[in-house]
Amino acid sequence: MTEKIARFIEERDPTTPFLVVDLDIVADRYEQMRRHLPAVEIFYAVKANPAPEIISRLMELGASFDVASPNEVDLVLRLGADPKTLSYGNTIKKQRDIVHAFERGVELFAFDSEAELEKLALAAPGSKVFCRLLVENAGARWPLARKFGCDGAMATALLAKANTIGLVPHGLAFHVGSQQCDPEQWDGAVAQAAAVFRALAQRDVELSMLNIGGGFPARYVEDVAAFGDYAGAIERAMVRHFGNHLPRTLAEPGRYLVGDAGLLQAEVVLISRKSEADAVRWVYLDIGRFGGLAETEGEAINYALRTPHDGKPAGPAILAGPTCDSVDVLYQRKGYEMPLDLAIGDRVQFLSAGAYTTTYASVGFNGFEPLPAYYI
Repeated sequence: MTEKIARFIEERDPTTPFLVVDLDIVADRYEQMRRHLPAVEIFYAVKANPAPEIISRLMELGASFDVASPNEVDLVLRLGADPKTLSYGNTIKKQRDIVHAFERGVELFAFDSEAELEKLALAAPGSKVFCRLLVENAGARWPLARKFGCDGAMATALLAKANTIGLVPHGLAFHVGSQQCDPEQWDGAVAQAAAVFRALAQRDVELSMLNIGGGFPARYVEDVAAFGDYAGAIERAMVRHFGNHLPRTLAEPGRYLVGDAGLLQAEVVLISRKSEADAVRWVYLDIGRFGGLAETEGEAINYALRTPHDGKPAGPAILAGPTCDSVDVLYQRKGYEMPLDLAIGDRVQFLSAGAYTTTYASVGFNGFEPLPAYYI
């Protein structure tokens, strides 16, 4: 909760639920990354929060952008970005979507399979391509492993093939998992990448870029290391495995830049018990998994909560959303406790909610409106 956000809520008092994002925090996080990783090019992962206000602010600061669809390409270009500052990082693209981006000047594309590489050769001849490696996601609260990436041997073969079919084999990418709580996880991934660089050099294919992905965490209930610790671990890994021949290095932060900048305010709709003897209350809010809190799936992301009664006696509670779907339950195993004085109509604030809330909100399940958002 920043002073700007508190003042906005007091003066505007929007109807709940809503998200409010402090753009100064977004800018501060970007500058922190620049200070700690001065040699790394920052490509904001638009999927984390595609608000034009965020993109424009980051563009003013010199950011580049990781995009995943034609709509994201068009959004960023419409706001004035140079297409050469875009990286099409999604490895699953329709061929016409590749054409769409290529015709608009995008020249950097990801792939992780032979079929995707062949699509790129047809739809974006001469473009720079990078292969995504499959790496461990241990320590990540929102793992991304298995769906994306290929092993080092396949990456080596595919990048060698790219060199023969009219594409520029530019580099490699990996992602150690979203909300990665272990800074040392980058070491093994960088080691895998360096091995592919060496294997391709033996085939006279010289790569020049490494994309170290995102994964830098926001601050939820669980404490996380300072960003400087992440930067130090990454720099040590790069020097350890690449020596003095460091490649062009990209990063794709999303959650780290916007997560802690946002506060989501909800309202208590109902408090009930399942029996007279039940010690656990059910607390139903006017937002749930379908309204923007999808990352509570599996209780993976644990938001810190604030209520008007904090500091008073509390008891165990299950938090759930307002829809008629039985899976619309936020937390029932993580041991959340809510104040005993909590009442229907009270406001509940979810802290660090600026990432993956508006983008995950449904367009109108059960007739509930999409999550309104304000950028200040």
